[in-house]
Amino acid sequence: MSDFLLELGQNPNARSLIKTLGLPLPLPQALARGEGAWAQRELADKQIAVAIAAGAGGGIGDRALAMVIAQTLAVAGADAFVAGPRDEFADPGEAFGRPAQALDPAALPPEQRFHGIVFDATQITDPSSLRQLYDFFHPLIGTLRRSGRVVVIGRPPHTRATGEGAAAQAALEGFVRSVAKEIGRNGATATLLRVIEGAEPRLAGPLRFFLSARSAFVTAQPLVISTATTNGVAPPWVRPLEGKVALVTGAARGIGEATARRMAAEGAHVVCLDRPGDDALVARLARELGGSVLLADISDAAAPQAIATALREKHGGVDVVVHNAGVTRDKTLGRMKPEAWEQAIEINLGAVARINAALLAGNLLRDGGRVICLSSVAGIAGNVGQTNYAASKAGIIGLVEQLAPRLAGRGITVNAIAPGFIETRLTAAIPMMIREAGRRLSALGQGGQPVDVAEAITFLATPGASGITGQILRVCGGALIGK
Repeated sequence: MSDFLLELGQNPNARSLIKTLGLPLPLPQALARGEGAWAQRELADKQIAVAIAAGAGGGIGDRALAMVIAQTLAVAGADAFVAGPRDEFADPGEAFGRPAQALDPAALPPEQRFHGIVFDATQITDPSSLRQLYDFFHPLIGTLRRSGRVVVIGRPPHTRATGEGAAAQAALEGFVRSVAKEIGRNGATATLLRVIEGAEPRLAGPLRFFLSARSAFVTAQPLVISTATTNGVAPPWVRPLEGKVALVTGAARGIGEATARRMAAEGAHVVCLDRPGDDALVARLARELGGSVLLADISDAAAPQAIATALREKHGGVDVVVHNAGVTRDKTLGRMKPEAWEQAIEINLGAVARINAALLAGNLLRDGGRVICLSSVAGIAGNVGQTNYAASKAGIIGLVEQLAPRLAGRGITVNAIAPGFIETRLTAAIPMMIREAGRRLSALGQGGQPVDVAEAITFLATPGASGITGQILRVCGGALIGK
């Protein structure tokens, strides 16, 4: 279903008239999204402003992250504009023919516009040094282009040795969440990446993703990058899923279909699973993608073993498991029938746990694999008429947090995606006023598309996301509800 205000906002005359008249109509900015498969130069010709915070003694301090930032931007084809010393940017810039340029935030040309702003705040060690955030961003934030990106890099507060250090690093989250809400009206996003010491090389994949157009509907998010999982060779940036077998449940339509398409584009052989009643849809999709069909009702007690057997016999195992299949059976608690409760819990949560158990018991999930489960913002914040659905999706979060450390030693990551309001056939059936509220109650002021969720799932499935496990990534446009 079309979004009238989003379409209206694409008309410059309409935007100008509504602004002039002072009408209280939120006109969201159309989001720039990625197209096609990942490219080596995913940030080609993007101008990125960069700064590295000074430490307590006024020096730049540990430059490990600066080196990763410099190399990542150069390889991805971006033009770096660096405030302060540029030593770590010299060699990558020369190697890739993109020498870093000096940046003076206080003396910017009037025409200067940036596609992204990156601030390494890992050396901020006390509340007073937070002033560096203001000094850097104050003159720059107005230069951010539409659909621009802000990425702040910090450390997890609990890893700091002093209370002041923990407080300063915790402050970054409030800053990033607020920046996201300020720039969201222009379709821009802000993300906080907390890098545990020793995990600096694993920043490259997340930095590429969150600076790119593929993270269009992810904003106001903190993520931790760690060394919890064993790590292999340097990740490929082109066709990163080449040779991998990916199982996607609920693949016939919506988010599942979009995910299957994106994973196939990145080289995966996709096993498209859906109910027998959707055999025609899922078979057509599998043919288009050169994948395989697996028909199963995941609520059936025999389904987990049947899925495990099929994966063993036809593919010898599986590398990526995407638990996308799910249902809603909405009613307020007092009006809800017991079968509605059972269906939501069993399909959304029970089946996920049973399929995981069957795959692990059969040793079918290969080392270095990925498990990605679909949770929901409703599972984080709750929702009227969705006690069953919210309970099941909150349970997914608990499942992920328990399973991730168990599998980390095999290089397997386990994460959850929590979509917000996504434009699907399910949300199209929501009453108009509730649908409008769902669209507008976010920093970006609009609903997301299935491909937005698919992009995040695909990113988490790649080798470049090896530093992210046990995490909940919200794809919600910066929803104003929940944490």
